[in-house]
Amino acid sequence: MPCYRCGARQTDPVRGASPWLRGVSDGGQVLICPDCQGAADLRLDACETCGSTRLICRLGEVECRDCGAERPAARSTTSGVLAPATPPGLSAEVEAALNRVLGRN
Repeated sequence: MPCYRCGARQTDPVRGASPWLRGVSDGGQVLICPDCQGAADLRLDACETCGSTRLICRLGEVECRDCGAERPAARSTTSGVLAPATPPGLSAEVEAALNRVLGRN
């Protein structure tokens, strides 16, 4: 999953904690690269209880990492499963990578 703000791709991390942060935007999980973390226009969802933006989205719920408050995720399909946000051009990148690995021209 790329950085939702600039589109940078996450590379294999070195040992230890990842410098990338997780957040929630419009009810869906997003990643924030180290370069974008200080930006003022991140537009992340905030906890309705404490105002924190340290939220994670899992199993159709958004949970605040600071106070533990939970709420349903906003972005959903008719089946109730979260609809993944697909970055533009991702399918073309995957196809190109498969062609390289499989030796297709």
